[in-house]
Amino acid sequence: MSTIVRQSELVRRAFAHLCGLLRDNPEKKAAALIDETAMRFNLSPLDSDALCRMFSEEAGGRRAGPTEETGGR
Repeated sequence: MSTIVRQSELVRRAFAHLCGLLRDNPEKKAAALIDETAMRFNLSPLDSDALCRMFSEEAGGRRAGPTEETGGR
């Protein structure tokens, strides 16, 4: 019997899976891993966009600091 999962929870689970893939496969491009994750979790195009936004926000928070964004100024 399958379990019904809310779409927001599904995207959160997909994001956790994506983080694991990125950690375990640093040589692979993020876009390819995002696509792989979206297919694995059967995400709709809207949910895939949400996953991309979550990834972008997370990746943006991991930047070295303001000098990287401002070009070292």
